[in-house]
Amino acid sequence: MTRTITVAALQLPLMGSEAENIDAVAELVARAAGDGAEIILPPELFSGPYFCKTQVEAHFALARPTAEHPSVRAMVKLAKQLGVAIPTSFFERDGSHFYNTLAMIDANGDILGTYRKSHIPDGPGYQEKYYFRPGNTGFKVWDVFGTRIGIGICWDQWYPECARAMALMGAELLFYPTAIGAEPQDDTLDTRHMWRRAMVGHAVSNSMPVIAANRVGEESDHGADSQKFYGTSFITNEWGDIVSDLDDSETGIMVASFDLDQARAHRASMGFFRDRRPQLYGRLVEDI
Repeated sequence: MTRTITVAALQLPLMGSEAENIDAVAELVARAAGDGAEIILPPELFSGPYFCKTQVEAHFALARPTAEHPSVRAMVKLAKQLGVAIPTSFFERDGSHFYNTLAMIDANGDILGTYRKSHIPDGPGYQEKYYFRPGNTGFKVWDVFGTRIGIGICWDQWYPECARAMALMGAELLFYPTAIGAEPQDDTLDTRHMWRRAMVGHAVSNSMPVIAANRVGEESDHGADSQKFYGTSFITNEWGDIVSDLDDSETGIMVASFDLDQARAHRASMGFFRDRRPQLYGRLVEDI
């Protein structure tokens, strides 16, 4: 029997209150489930505006332990109600430590575990190292709906090592919740095309679908430090062909179905994993 999976990615503005943003995500999740999606990906840190534009001590109060975070609690309830899996990005507090974390929630509403973002950016408009410790979980894969999926968080998506590691762990699809937009230090720099190409490359070189969900719209922190997020979320197949996407202003859902056995056959026929030469790759794990 052929194994198939239907996935969805959400794109929306997240400028409201915590409750308003979670409700907006929940509404799109329900729509995606109604369209047959089994795994539904919201954007990164969707419970509020992207607070890492600046360094503000008060923002640490947004973090909660996994089981207490409003995003996680809401998606646990929704996943169980709708029978869907929801990779849920949130700001985690673990004792005195803070992480940019994803809870993998399955179709029973169970939290299968968490992944803490491995690569933490630090630059104009994306000052995440002020808030987050580098993740200490290692890369993670999860078994849901008869397949295995890998999930990186935003800045992770630029690293081919992250995608390949998850593929080697048995992932058949790669998911990336994201918050990315303008580069405040250079208004002539538009990274949206690079952003897509990097992940399309992961789809091609690992012969598996990639699902990317970004926020959209202009956000400001208490009326200051405005930043525009460029959306352009997408889903690509194992050949790197974009099969569903949204532009830089749309709110909505993207849904796509994949024949996992066919993708597996394509992956084998390309020979990328057969022809790997790990004994030559030592330089990749050496500190510069």
